[in-house]
Amino acid sequence: MVGCLMAASASNFNNDFDITWGDGRGKIVNSGEVLTLSLDKSSGSGFQSKNEYLFGKIDMQLKLLSSKGSTWDEIDFEFLGNLSGDPYILHTNVFSQGKGNREQQFYLWFDPTADFHTYSILWNPQSIIFSVDGTPIREFKNMESIGVPFPKNQPMRIYSSLWNADDWATRGGLVKTDWTLAPFTASYRNFNADACVWSNGASSCKSTATSTNSAWFSQEMDSAKQQRL
Repeated sequence: MVGCLMAASASNFNNDFDITWGDGRGKIVNSGEVLTLSLDKSSGSGFQSKNEYLFGKIDMQLKLLSSKGSTWDEIDFEFLGNLSGDPYILHTNVFSQGKGNREQQFYLWFDPTADFHTYSILWNPQSIIFSVDGTPIREFKNMESIGVPFPKNQPMRIYSSLWNADDWATRGGLVKTDWTLAPFTASYRNFNADACVWSNGASSCKSTATSTNSAWFSQEMDSAKQQRL
């Protein structure tokens, strides 16, 4: 078993995240319970986690994991633009050693603008599982045995941003942003990370320890989850 430090027990964005850009368009409100990003014609906004992680189960009632450098790793949720009335597309991708091209897209079965929903990434040495409201939508297995790189050596920080991508994200760039509807806002809450925190070149997880919080470290898709997938 692997014992893991619970990275966030009571969610407070002031303790867990920094607003990194947007000139005031990103805000932490409600005594740290909610973080909002906004986008207008001048700029979007973004934030990042104070901690870095090397494996974990990350839940957010909204997006993303990434490391830096030319051989970065990244585990990605993205919401693409749409025309009013069209379904929203949830775009997923996995980068390892700077190589991506592992996109998969999904039509959501609900309107993500109407209410909060929980988007989760379970990342352990065996696989990466993307889930929405507890329903698995994608599994990316560790296939290093046949030469497919898998993110397992570099710690990653959580990033999220709201930005204008109408050059590619909406029907391949055919539909442009209607700025008369700006500002656009995304809200985040209930962040939770049951994860291995990386600090000073070492992990908070101890391979010889036991912990009730470590079930995710060896978790794989059982037959029930495969059926839901």
